[in-house]
Amino acid sequence: MTHDQIVQLAVSIVAILALAGVARMLRLGESRIGGEDAARRFAEEALAGFVAGRTLVSGDGNAALVEGQGTIAVVKRHGAHVAVRRMVPPLTVREAVEGATVETGEKLFGPVTLFGITADQVRGLEASLTLV
Repeated sequence: MTHDQIVQLAVSIVAILALAGVARMLRLGESRIGGEDAARRFAEEALAGFVAGRTLVSGDGNAALVEGQGTIAVVKRHGAHVAVRRMVPPLTVREAVEGATVETGEKLFGPVTLFGITADQVRGLEASLTLV
């Protein structure tokens, strides 16, 4: 390699690292559900007329359940974005090794596992919708 090629390679590597740093600072591509407030915001932005209430957030930040107006919003990381579906109780919930898994019944959306959340906690969120 000539001196010019080495300089060009070094400048290219520095430029790539700089762009990666800027993307990281701007949090581009980050879709982690950072907490209850973020889960509520995702649900309200995605579902027309949805007013968020109680929330359960997975310990790994990949999923959440948000109750509101007699329905439950299922919030799930989907690549660099967050996908949200509105579900009507009763939910199909089963215990998993990692936590509770909610079956959405939608093939493309798939089941949602909430790490560190028990099936009883999910049923408690669901029960709050049916109490009068």
